Amino acid sequence: MKRESRDLNWQDMGNGGNSSPLFETKRAKGIVLYRLFAASIFVGICFIWVYRVSHIPKAGEDGRFGWMGLLGAELWFGFYWLLTQACRWNRVYRHTFRDRLSERYEDELPGVDIFVCTADPIIEPPMIVINTVLSVMAYDYPPEKLSVYLSDDGGSELTCYALLEAVEFAKHWIPYCKKYSVEPRSPAAYFASLASDNAGDFTLIKKLYKDMENKIEIAVKLGSISEEVRSKHRGFSQWDSYSSPRDHDTILQIVIDGRDPNARDVEGWGLPTLVYLAREKRPQYHHNFKAGAMNALIRVSSNISNGKVILNVDCDMYSNNSKAIRDALCFFLDEEKGQEIAFVQFPQNFENVTKNEVYSSTLRIISEVEFHGLDGYGGPLYIGTGCFHRRDTLCGRKFSKGYKSELKWENRKGEETSIPKLEESSKSLASCTFEESTQWGKEMGLKYGCPVEDVITGLSIQCRGWKSVYCNPTRKAFLGLAPTTLPQTLLQHKRWSEGDFQILLSKYSPALHGHGKISLGLQLGYCCYCLWAPNCLATLFYSILPSLYLLRGISVFPQISSLWFIPFAYVIIAKYTWSFGEFLWSGGTILGWWNDQRIWLYKRTSSYLFAFIDTILYCLGYSDSVFLITAKVADEDVSQRYEKEIMEFGASSPMFVILATVALLNLYCFAGFLKEAITRKGIVGVYETMALQILLCGVLIVINLPLYQALYLRKDSGKMPSSVVFKSMAFVAFSCVCTKFLY
Repeated sequence: MKRESRDLNWQDMGNGGNSSPLFETKRAKGIVLYRLFAASIFVGICFIWVYRVSHIPKAGEDGRFGWMGLLGAELWFGFYWLLTQACRWNRVYRHTFRDRLSERYEDELPGVDIFVCTADPIIEPPMIVINTVLSVMAYDYPPEKLSVYLSDDGGSELTCYALLEAVEFAKHWIPYCKKYSVEPRSPAAYFASLASDNAGDFTLIKKLYKDMENKIEIAVKLGSISEEVRSKHRGFSQWDSYSSPRDHDTILQIVIDGRDPNARDVEGWGLPTLVYLAREKRPQYHHNFKAGAMNALIRVSSNISNGKVILNVDCDMYSNNSKAIRDALCFFLDEEKGQEIAFVQFPQNFENVTKNEVYSSTLRIISEVEFHGLDGYGGPLYIGTGCFHRRDTLCGRKFSKGYKSELKWENRKGEETSIPKLEESSKSLASCTFEESTQWGKEMGLKYGCPVEDVITGLSIQCRGWKSVYCNPTRKAFLGLAPTTLPQTLLQHKRWSEGDFQILLSKYSPALHGHGKISLGLQLGYCCYCLWAPNCLATLFYSILPSLYLLRGISVFPQISSLWFIPFAYVIIAKYTWSFGEFLWSGGTILGWWNDQRIWLYKRTSSYLFAFIDTILYCLGYSDSVFLITAKVADEDVSQRYEKEIMEFGASSPMFVILATVALLNLYCFAGFLKEAITRKGIVGVYETMALQILLCGVLIVINLPLYQALYLRKDSGKMPSSVVFKSMAFVAFSCVCTKFLY
């Protein structure tokens, strides 16, 4: 299967060279065949519904409760499957023409402000942050038009010190990257990718990097900055009034002033502007997490550089493609379609995933399939990193056909202002009180009050008439760090699913607020993600009730000899065969697909369940939203197990109790069924009547093999805690006692 086929009509525009489009859009091949295939699955789903409704046991008959529950679950699965088709029904793929961009606009390229956000120097170590900063400073883009802002919501002088050290290294690193066309431009990633290159220059630049790394690591180990270093840099005096990460004045320093003719690298070329910001924090003010940090950056940058285009990246998401800015500008500056595009979203890719993706962290199907499908209906979601925005759309501008936004280069704001005055005037823009009685966090900037501030912000932009595009070049634009333990993975998905579900229940619901403002396909696509959390109910029911009825010998599926068996068999085989092929086509492995199915089950029965409960409590006013930061580092033994693709449990968690209970319940039910079948009824006869239940229970056992090992066989620190083992066994015993009362 190939990704691309015929060009869309609007590629051919005019005859002159200057009217040639800066990007093209192609539809995926085989769309018609896929639609026919999907229609056949839907027919099978309808037959399953008919079977359930027409064969409901009468009152008092065994299995009536389970039958009704399975009918509800299958109605939900069928409905949700229809939603997922919005992400596959109209896939498109984009290709940019950077050569045309350079020929036409090289001297008029707009200013670009890049935001790098960090919040905790322990969870997000300074060296990771600095490598990301260095990678975006080294973009293949005119340095006088590039400004990099580091938002340090932890207010750590260690992070600031690391940035100051990085400046000296950048004077050597940036010209080295240009001279040798280095990719990637994160020093750590570059040095890890090859042993040696470019002879003497390579040895020198690597030595400079190691010297910088040693200085930063020593400071991090000591936990403070020496007085000697403090005396060399005026910026550290701003920490004199510092009390804690949640109680300090605005700390702002223009580390490199791109206007300064003396701000040069070792080859004499200009350097991009570089700014450090730790916005003001006070205990009595809600700081609104990452959304608040982004809004402070938008305001501060408007006073310093005021780039017309904004890129934001997470602190671990380094630039892997130095041409990414130019790719994004091909969309914004396209003469025909560019004026309607608000943001360009690149996929979220990771450098530390294992071969078989033990935690399914690549989000492979979302990146390679689903977002391309959403792109065909007006654009993908904004996912909070690796995204280029028009500044004015982030500030609340509505789309109008007559409006044309000029993205051409203009002289910087504050061109004649001295650095001290510019810093002082910018600090007030990052104060706690600045947003009072304003539209910031509502109609301006990123929206507040949601764990996924990025998604709800992107949705509101699209509801104002703008479109977005998805750019997924062959060389990935950004690479970050994926979670390396199961608890991190499950907590991350809990936050995402909780936030998405909150959006569905809010006034910005894509189902209601989006009606008439975005396309129906995009509405359905948003709902596909907003309904992640409610999936837990149907999945839990299907993972438990059929196995309990298997233990009692009550059939809740058609017999093999029945014609009603055919739609069940067809839907199962067709759906999972397509899923398997889709995963392999997207670059995955066979074992990777199996791991993906396991994590799919774990998310739905734990992360989504707690997200569902917390969202309901939040809507009822019993709890508040919490923003959790995913750790970017792991202990050495955890890292070694991760590299060997051994699942990491370790800590006690209510999520693990649920996972272990479901796994042990299925194992016990299957063992009890086998004992009963062998001693009394005979395997062949039972298989004839309960084949699908046996298959379902068996698959749930096989997919949980790593969990059984963690419960009883493993001795390392990553095993399941004993408290989880005892709790889950108690719940299983209780459930089996309750089975006697099932009817």
